[in-house]
Amino acid sequence: MTRAARNLLEGVVIFALGLGLRLFADGVDTPVVELTKVGVVLMGIGAVVGVTGLFRSTMSRLT
Repeated sequence: MTRAARNLLEGVVIFALGLGLRLFADGVDTPVVELTKVGVVLMGIGAVVGVTGLFRSTMSRLT
């Protein structure tokens, strides 16, 4: 598996985990953080990692 494909796959998985937390962890009470906010942060990180994978795959095709 190339680095670009791995980054894209990791980004999709992280985004999906964040989306799951955002949608389904609304009523869960934790003492330190709200899980919905953690979900939003994970969605942002997953999007950045996924876009990095897309960028790497595009740049590898151009060279």
